[in-house]
Amino acid sequence: MKQSAELIMETAPWLVYIFTFLFGIVFGSFLNVCIYRIPEKQSIVSVPSHCMTCGKKLHWYELIPLFSWLALRGKCHGCKAKISPQYPIIEAANGLLCVLALFVKGLTVDFLLTCLLFSALLVISVIDARTFEIPFPIVIFIAVLGAVRLIFYHEHWLDTILGPAVMGALFLAIILVTGGKAMGGGDFKLVMAAGLFLGLKKSLLALFIASLFGSVIHIILMKALHKGRQLAFGPYLSAGFLVAALWGDRLLNLYLSFMGVT
Repeated sequence: MKQSAELIMETAPWLVYIFTFLFGIVFGSFLNVCIYRIPEKQSIVSVPSHCMTCGKKLHWYELIPLFSWLALRGKCHGCKAKISPQYPIIEAANGLLCVLALFVKGLTVDFLLTCLLFSALLVISVIDARTFEIPFPIVIFIAVLGAVRLIFYHEHWLDTILGPAVMGALFLAIILVTGGKAMGGGDFKLVMAAGLFLGLKKSLLALFIASLFGSVIHIILMKALHKGRQLAFGPYLSAGFLVAALWGDRLLNLYLSFMGVT
């Protein structure tokens, strides 16, 4: 199977990248459904896609990722209400993230699992930024991805098992010490699930990156846009997990080399 994947990448890499991007934007369309419906406690499968303003059921040609929004000029075909640019942004972002995962991971099982992880993190980031809540079903989905990854890459089982254990204990301690003011229960669950996917070392790296991003960006937002002190940490955790999933090993090796550890 590995040899077949390598052969495909050698003979027609452009075709694999195109297919990956198309898969990403199609799945990104489903992510938009999750982003809008999960906070409202609506079904993400049984309710047909419809205009959020007039309720008009959308035809198939109105559901083509990226292209439908552009063809409709960002307006509902029925009531002419504006359609949020979030739709094409999420679709394009998911497509590009899948392509990036393919570029870094190659055509492997880890590539597919990483794509699904990034999709879940996109949903979490947008929902948490809007509601300050991290949906538990998406956290469970990430944990399942981590368990599947452990089956295929069981040689790192100790680091993988320590990931959720140590990260969970660390965040639980922060919650108890601060009375829940510094971190929320959603963050606690998310780091445990992602810790199972990434393992301990990459999870600690992700936490460092998330803290750095969160501190710098939120200070800028407070100064420039007069944002309050309340911080949705989910998007920053997601950014940290994304970087660690793609380049965690390289960054850790670079750090150890810098410290003179071989």
